[in-house]
Amino acid sequence: MNKNKKLRIGILLVGDASVNSPLAKPSYPAIRLFREAIKKMGHTPVLYYASKCQIFFDGRKSEILYANKKITPCDVLISRVGAIEDLDLEISLLKQFQMMGIPVFNEYLPIMRAKNKLRTLQILTKNNIPVPASIVVRKLEYLDESIKAIGGYPVILKTPLGTWGKGVALVESRRSLHSSLDILWSSSGGNLFLIQEYIAEADGSDYRAFVLGDKVIGAMKRTAPKGDFRSNLHLGGEGVPVKLTEEEQRLAVRSAQALGLQMAGVDILRSKKGPLIMEVNSNPGITGITRVTGGDIAGEIMKFAVAFAKKKSKK
Repeated sequence: MNKNKKLRIGILLVGDASVNSPLAKPSYPAIRLFREAIKKMGHTPVLYYASKCQIFFDGRKSEILYANKKITPCDVLISRVGAIEDLDLEISLLKQFQMMGIPVFNEYLPIMRAKNKLRTLQILTKNNIPVPASIVVRKLEYLDESIKAIGGYPVILKTPLGTWGKGVALVESRRSLHSSLDILWSSSGGNLFLIQEYIAEADGSDYRAFVLGDKVIGAMKRTAPKGDFRSNLHLGGEGVPVKLTEEEQRLAVRSAQALGLQMAGVDILRSKKGPLIMEVNSNPGITGITRVTGGDIAGEIMKFAVAFAKKKSKK
């Protein structure tokens, strides 16, 4: 690839960022930051809305149509896959872009791994990466012994596919357990739950590492608002810039790479046992960490995208 070539840098918006959502409008802060960073580098931003795409199969061929017209491909594609039902079905579109030979990050399979909390835990522990004590439960009759196994109350109750702090409850006693289960059951439509130990010493805080490639390009400490235990910024949590320890940075990068993600938000808890990986997000927000750290997160992502496209073109 000519190093001076003007690239078409695509952003695929799936799920929360549907065409009718304010999250997907060109003026929305995250999209605006991406577009500005691409233009600043002299390249062309291209937004693809999943809701406008069709996968067309004909004989031995398949291709993507965009609003019923043959799609104009890009040189590299950044996937932004939000919270959606029927994940595997919906992001088959992303796999189709990969089949077209377009360099994509994050790809279909790594996103599937990261969106499924159980699969994430399997992969992290297989790679000797520490996580909070956790247990998967399907039947109510096993709840009491399961909670004892991870140290007793309080515990964190999660659905396996929750995101952005949804599908998560803090259960402080057996009395509140069944009401929390009822709420999560009605919202998730399933009967499989993940129970995790509550790290009291974290005191409602976690550390978000923004991983890009083989390094952490930004980090912040997030603290839950009063009366809540979830530190997500969009739920009212507060963020301050922080310098992670070398061990925390290594664990964050290893976690993303174990799942096959080029870009990830890795959430870390500081515990008496050392740093623990709480979650790996395949669609990390950029506005909050940009505001908190003052870093050019979008610019770093676009530099990575250009280098990624050039590297792939040489293969």
